Amino acid sequence: MEITTSSIPFTTIDWTAVPKIEHKGETGVAYWQTLQFPGLRVRIVEYSAGYLADHWCQKGHIVHCLEGELATEQESGAVFTLRGGMTYIVSDELSSHRSVTKEKVKLLIIDGDFLKSVK
Repeated sequence: MEITTSSIPFTTIDWTAVPKIEHKGETGVAYWQTLQFPGLRVRIVEYSAGYLADHWCQKGHIVHCLEGELATEQESGAVFTLRGGMTYIVSDELSSHRSVTKEKVKLLIIDGDFLKSVK
């Protein structure tokens, strides 16, 4: 059976069994636990205190803050704050953004082909 984003079978995720991979920021560190499906990526991401992303991202995401507080800086200068229980959504290439933290933050991030911008 070919699995596409429209045919993912019922799946449960035991996040304790998904390895944490370290990704260094400009400052601080991020730990990603990633499940990759065709056209869909689902991650739990934990940012350390004092994290600053090492790049401006133009990829689309659905970002849900599970714990803590996250500042998302836009390259334009705008800053949006997510606190536990809040979510932001953006399609590919509609924002140039990066993550910044003061304290530790835990996020659920979903991205994939369904967020491609239509031009």
